[in-house]
This record gives sequence, structure tokens and C-alpha cells, in this order.
Amino acid sequence: MAGFSEWWQQAGASLNTETRRGFNSLVAIGAWMLWKLRNDVVFIGALPKIDHALLLSREEANLWMLAGTKGLSWLVAAQPDG
Repeated sequence: MAGFSEWWQQAGASLNTETRRGFNSLVAIGAWMLWKLRNDVVFIGALPKIDHALLLSREEANLWMLAGTKGLSWLVAAQPDG
């Protein structure tokens, strides 16, 4: 069974450079948001909600794009609004 880093490397291996940069950013944002929300559940007793995780991830991605993260704007723009 492959671990997270192996999955990440394999999933991005066939992408072109610009797309891979955006993909790497999205994976990092997703992992970070899940970690933060997991901590809220464990330490504060918050209820886990996937819609909240997705909203926070989108907001974080917007901040990363404002900061100039390469490749992320194209990937986020290609996604249908939810």
C-alpha cells in the first residue's frame, strides 16, 4: 500500500510543469486544511463537516493565488463552482 507521499508523487508524475505546480499546491492546501480541521475535532470537539473543509480549502486557495502561487489559478478556474 502506497503512502501519501508516494501517491502524491505518482499522481503528479504525468502532469506538465505548470499543472503540476498547481496540483502540488492543491494537495498541500487540502492536507493542511484536513490537519487543521482534524485538530479542531480532536482538541475542541468540533463536528467534522466536509462542506466546511471544502469551503476553508477554497478560501485558502484564494489567498495562495493572491500571493502569486504558480499554476493554482488555472486549476481553480477550471473547476465548476459548487
